[in-house]
Amino acid sequence: MKKLKELSPEAIDRIVEMAWEDRTPFDAILSQFGITEGETIQLMRLHMKKSSFKMWRARVQGRSTKHSKKAPENLITFKSRMQRGIALNKMPKR
Repeated sequence: MKKLKELSPEAIDRIVEMAWEDRTPFDAILSQFGITEGETIQLMRLHMKKSSFKMWRARVQGRSTKHSKKAPENLITFKSRMQRGIALNKMPKR
């Protein structure tokens, strides 16, 4: 929980955005922000309305694209042209 308190509002917004994206795995959130899947769920619970959290949780449970080990090998992910413009994206560009 200490990690969650140290996050800036911008980082929290970005984590929530990444968690809502169907094809962004929890591993990407972990590598960028050091937040585990469980901590991401806690953060979502704290920063969302109860009904929105329930809807998100129902969508995420069992979704193979949210867990990179379960995702199919031939999964092609969409990358927006705006991705480079996201200032808080800490992952290096290839």
